[in-house]
Amino acid sequence: MTFRTTDHPFFAGRTPRVFAHRGLHRDVPENSASAFRAAVDAGVSFIETDVVGSKDGVAIISHDTSLDRVSNRSGRVGRLTAAELAEVDLGGEGFISLAQALEQFPDTRFNIDVKDAAAINGVVSAVHDAGAVDRVLLTSFSAVRRRAVTRRMPTVASSPSATEFLALASAIRMGLTPPLPRVHALQIPEKANGVSLVTEQLVDRYHRLGLEVHVWTVNDEATMRRLLSMGVDGIVTDRADIALGVVDS
Repeated sequence: MTFRTTDHPFFAGRTPRVFAHRGLHRDVPENSASAFRAAVDAGVSFIETDVVGSKDGVAIISHDTSLDRVSNRSGRVGRLTAAELAEVDLGGEGFISLAQALEQFPDTRFNIDVKDAAAINGVVSAVHDAGAVDRVLLTSFSAVRRRAVTRRMPTVASSPSATEFLALASAIRMGLTPPLPRVHALQIPEKANGVSLVTEQLVDRYHRLGLEVHVWTVNDEATMRRLLSMGVDGIVTDRADIALGVVDS
């Protein structure tokens, strides 16, 4: 079963939508409070981000499950408490939690990828405590993780996992109407393994199922314009500043 996006407050407002991928992080650390602030100040209403569970079960804003790429430390994010992660230097600031992000940006809608099972309880708690069920979309590359969070928040917006989408896309290509998981949007790359996932015809078929189409991660203006001409509903981008200009034009 699917729910039309027009029925959910997360999708209120005009399309196409610009999703700031890990915030706007040209000059500040990705997935940081500063990156989120830069995106909001630029005019973004939607932020795409990721969460990992800390040692004490807090949902921490982080794309990686390890510290190696984003800091001068090594090891797993999940081996440190939320307080310890707040002290890790990411480039002038530390990790923040999902709860802090929801509190600091109360008018922003968050598109959240649950990166590990340790984050599930923390995500549910943070969203409920903030009264933010209507302004988050929860997803995961893992169908098990996605269903674990949406089962506990049955009215939350969601997009399918990679495996769920591949099954859906295969059925659509064969002209079938697939049984759908409870999802509202398809958040997909333009191509996978050389196969186009986004064409004007496919976008039309997705729309007929009541789903929005958001394409990631698109950073150049020409590609943005081409995708928008196909009818996609959202662009997930590291360059929200460029995308906002394209949409406004």
